[in-house]
Amino acid sequence: MAFEGKLIIFCAPSGSGKTTIVKHLLANNSDLGFSISACTRDKRGRNEENGKDYYFLTPEEFKARIDNDEFVEWEQVYEGAFYGTLKSEIERIWAQGKHVIFDVDVKGGLSLKRYYQERALAVFVKVPSEEELEKRLRGRGTDTEESISRRLFKVKFEMSFQDKFDKILLNEDLDKTLIEAQKLYDEFVGHSKA
Repeated sequence: MAFEGKLIIFCAPSGSGKTTIVKHLLANNSDLGFSISACTRDKRGRNEENGKDYYFLTPEEFKARIDNDEFVEWEQVYEGAFYGTLKSEIERIWAQGKHVIFDVDVKGGLSLKRYYQERALAVFVKVPSEEELEKRLRGRGTDTEESISRRLFKVKFEMSFQDKFDKILLNEDLDKTLIEAQKLYDEFVGHSKA
């Protein structure tokens, strides 16, 4: 029987813990592959690598790929700044016999769900409150005051989409959330625990 690849999509406001959840699932499930997004922004520092962190494209390359229908979903976040998921990236992971995991924004996640329908599980990671989210963002110490303010404004917008997701995962206690995320994954891909 041919491998029937699936997708598990995690979306959430910044600071909700979705990246931690995705990294945990990747570390504990050898049958999972991370979908690398394409973008038009410059690499941040010397640590980011093309094909590992992102596929870094020029705006012209990105637009040509849009015209060639090479994206499952894409978005112009602001003037000249594009992000998206290449169809070839999903095919690459499925060809390895793995399911695909995504850490994407709400609009991208819903587009992926619409495109792949039953083959995709869309999970919205929710924090207990906006106050808690603000505390987490400030606790990271990586964001400017302006950036925190922008992210908090975006949270209200993103929260309005949570009911469109297959599952809502409340991240109040990280250890419990990681167990719950693993359970969602196991049930979705049909893992049986002996």
